[in-house]
Formats: sequence, structure tokens, C-alpha cells
Amino acid sequence: MSAMAVSSIAFGCVFGGALLGMFLRGVLPEHHLNADSKDVVKLGMGLIATMSALVLALLIASAKGSYDTQRSEVTQMSADIVQLDRVLVHYGPQAKSARDLERDVVIAGIASIWSERTFRTGELNSRTMKDKGARFFDEIQQLSPQNDYQRSLMGQALQISADLGHIRSLLLEQTGGSIPMPFLVVLVFWLSMIFASFGLFAPVNPTVIAILLVCAISVAGAIFLVLELDQPFAGLIRISDEPMRRALTILGQPQ
Repeated sequence: MSAMAVSSIAFGCVFGGALLGMFLRGVLPEHHLNADSKDVVKLGMGLIATMSALVLALLIASAKGSYDTQRSEVTQMSADIVQLDRVLVHYGPQAKSARDLERDVVIAGIASIWSERTFRTGELNSRTMKDKGARFFDEIQQLSPQNDYQRSLMGQALQISADLGHIRSLLLEQTGGSIPMPFLVVLVFWLSMIFASFGLFAPVNPTVIAILLVCAISVAGAIFLVLELDQPFAGLIRISDEPMRRALTILGQPQ
């Protein structure tokens, strides 16, 4: 489910809670709404508000950490691609075929993963990408070093290629996001109860309804931002392909 859909559901639950509170205000007996009852409700809602703040802070920290980690991995992958190309340049003309194949792999990766519509992480594990990666790795292994210097460069190229494969695997494993759905369900339930308490004791007039509406939109917006950060290759807040494109401009250049 998309971040927009989840945040819309959260908005409906939270604002619906406020409307439910207003409805209950009109049907409950008067002694249910006296000062003593209000004090108890305030204490209970204060406890729920504290727990909601803690859970929301935990979700924000988790989503931001996931976003920063994956952005760092994309940057590291771009740097490794450039470093691998430089190693092959120093190896000599014998590595030109491997360099051309590396450029083809990067072009195919950018075109298939960062499409105009959305980032498709699954393309990292597509048959086309795996075949291209395997051919590139085989191309490096088929190099025939003539001296210790070339043997050292070949070893570096193989190590960087293995590092790129490791980063690819990490990106694949992180595709599902880090926000457990039960956390969101419990958080939305708590927020709905808080807004229900607002509606229960608030006077029913357009100003109060407008304020509760803005607050509900703000809560849904916070949940939307959390989910957007947790899926950094889709939606509005996505990791840029600029590092990969900068790396692509360097590939194929002479030493």
C-alpha cells in the first residue's frame, strides 16, 4: 500500500475519532461529562499521548536511518563504479572490453531502476541485470595479467566487483522498508482515541471543527513523511540517481 493511501486512512481514522467524540458528547448523560470525568479522561489521554509521541519518534528515527543508509549505499556504489573503471584504465588496453561492458551495465541499471514513473528495486534482481553482471565479472576473470602490477590491478578489480555485488544485495534486502505495520496500526488507534477525547469535550462549532481538521491533516502528514522516508526509492522523497549519472559521465574516459 502506498504512503498516500496509508496516510489517507490514518487521516480518516483520526478525524473520524474527533467526530465520534462530538457525537458522543450529544448522547452521553450529563454526569459522564462533569469535571471529575473530564479530569480522568485528560489523565488517560495524557498517558496515550506520551506513548504516541514515543512511538512516532521511534518510527521517524527508524525511517530516517533507513533512508540515510540506502542513500549512502547508492553513493558508495557510484564511487566503487568509478574506482573500478580507473583500475581497469591502469590495467591497460586489454581491459577495454571489460570497461565497455561496465558502462553498459550502469546504463542499463539507471534506465531500468530509475524509470520516469518510479524506482523499481526489483530490477536489481532481474534476469537481465544478473546476466550483465555475470558477464562483466567473467570478463574481468578472463584477463591475462602479464606482470605483478597487472595481477595486483586484477585482484583489485575483482574485489571492487565483489563489493558492488554486496551493496546490490543490501539494497535488495532493504526493499521492504523498516516500519512494522503493527506500529502504525497501534499509533493510529492511539491518535484516534486522543482526537475522540478532543471532540468529546470541545464545543461543536465551525472553528473547533476546522482546528481539528487541520490537526488531523498534520498528523496524517507526519505519517506520510515517515512512510516516504521508509521507501526512499519511490514516491516524492526519493534517493536521486545523480551520483550514478555522475559516475556514468566518468566511465569510458581516458586516464
